[in-house]
Amino acid sequence: MAKKILVTEDSSTMRALIGSTIAAIGDYEIVEAANGFEALRILPREKVDMVLTDINMPDINGLELVSFIRGNANYKDLPLVIISTEGSERDRLKGLDLGADAYLVKPFAPEELQQLILKFLG
Repeated sequence: MAKKILVTEDSSTMRALIGSTIAAIGDYEIVEAANGFEALRILPREKVDMVLTDINMPDINGLELVSFIRGNANYKDLPLVIISTEGSERDRLKGLDLGADAYLVKPFAPEELQQLILKFLG
C-alpha cells in the first residue's frame, strides 16, 4: 500500500511541483490541502504518513499547523517538513523548535525533498 503524504500549500503551482517531485521517487499517494484549516479537516479522515507544509498561508498558517500536530497524541510521531520562503535562521529554528523534523527553503532542490521523504518513509 502506498504511503500517503499530506501537502499543505496555498499555491496550486507549488503543490503541483511538490507532487511531481514526490512522484519521481516512487509510489506515494498525495493528499492536498490549500491551507492549514483544510489540513486539520483532512488529518482525522485520512491516515497520512507524512506532512509537508508551507508557513505563509491564509486561515491557519504552517507554524500553527505544526504546533497543533505536535500537541496531538495521535500525530506526535508523524514526520513533518516545513517548506517555506521564510529562510532566516530565526524562522528555521522556530519551525524546528515547534516540532518540525526538517525545514526546506524555497526554492529548494528536488533532490533535497526526495531525500527527506526517503529518510522518513523509505
